[in-house]
Amino acid sequence: MNHLHLTTIYLVTSSLAFAAYGIDKAAAIGGGWRIPEAFLHLLGLAGGWPGALVAQRLFRHKSRKVSFQVAFWVVAALNSMTAFWFLTTR
Repeated sequence: MNHLHLTTIYLVTSSLAFAAYGIDKAAAIGGGWRIPEAFLHLLGLAGGWPGALVAQRLFRHKSRKVSFQVAFWVVAALNSMTAFWFLTTR
């Protein structure tokens, strides 16, 4: 996997994660169907954690729930370590 592939993955999954957080925040306010936290973490693990982080800050969503934040940062670390591995091994 090269830098371009990894950048594309991060851009796509970050966009999806950002949208998912926005949709979930709107549902939380309006009482609609919520996106499961496990799915939000899965998007982060797939490379969407930067978009998720921006969404957390912008929408003020899931940013105060400690258990969610612990899982979020574990997911971000796992994804970052995996990306580093992909970029440094050949």
